[in-house]
Amino acid sequence: MFKAILIEKDDQGYRAGLTELDDSALPEGDVTVRVAYSTLNYKDGLAITGRSPVVRKFPMVPGVDLVGTVEHSSHPDYQVGDAVVLNGWGVGETHWGGLAQRARLKGDWLVPLPAAFTPWQAMAIATAGYTAMLCVMALERHGVTPAQGEVVVTGAAGGVGSFAVSLLAKLGYSVAAVTGRPQEADYLKGLGATTVLDRAEFTAPGKPLAKERWAGAVDTVGSHTLANVCAQMKYRGTVAACGLAGGMDFPSTVAPFILRGVTLAGVDSVMCPRPDRLQAWQRLATDLEVSHLDAITRTIGLAEALDVAPQLLAGQVRGRVVVDVNA
Repeated sequence: MFKAILIEKDDQGYRAGLTELDDSALPEGDVTVRVAYSTLNYKDGLAITGRSPVVRKFPMVPGVDLVGTVEHSSHPDYQVGDAVVLNGWGVGETHWGGLAQRARLKGDWLVPLPAAFTPWQAMAIATAGYTAMLCVMALERHGVTPAQGEVVVTGAAGGVGSFAVSLLAKLGYSVAAVTGRPQEADYLKGLGATTVLDRAEFTAPGKPLAKERWAGAVDTVGSHTLANVCAQMKYRGTVAACGLAGGMDFPSTVAPFILRGVTLAGVDSVMCPRPDRLQAWQRLATDLEVSHLDAITRTIGLAEALDVAPQLLAGQVRGRVVVDVNA
């Protein structure tokens, strides 16, 4: 038997609760993992609360991240006792995820736990840090350098935003952090932000083109915020877009793209190919200021995830939430 958060949908409605399950209930897969830690991401918050149709198969164990130890494997790359990490691949949406003490998965979805990180550190980073690293890599791929000017990060006090600020600052960029929580200014400056801006400057409908401000951008918000960021980009600047906390719409025009040569680079962490995943984790091992993890992260028990999920969606959670599934 193992403990898990289980989401069910039937004639009685949509509900998520803590339960105990038998190992025989685990889905198909060639690797069984004893989970040490998972996380609570925005997508997990949507799944647990049912506020968006994230879950596409029921019953479902949420949790898009996990770290743990291989207990059984018929996959050639993994042996019993190996420490492994999983991010994305539809886990927690179409396949049982990490908010449980056991998981059965496809070995092709896993990556070895980087030697530079403990299991807790790997989940303090998890999808948020890995996605932020993919965004930084996208900016670099399109030629954005510290010498070209400021990089703006929206939703900066959230998980992805916090890591983006930290990574960019360590790499020598001047970072402007956008947040709707002015009380987090000291926190963001502690991560390396040189400027903290009120998100109100970005959320109202703006002009097709505005004054050139940013050499690069990491946007976790979408909607009018992304449109305004694009309108403020410098000539040939690049925006790495990875989130939709402010909405899925994009009320912009083609003006920034055809008049300033701006690049809008989409960043997907869920189905990202394995080589890019491995590169992102390798980069995190060298480019992340590990000392920031304690400031970015809080740890909760498995049952607490049910109460923290709506707080996360309400923008009341700073940084990352690691879930100790055995607490």
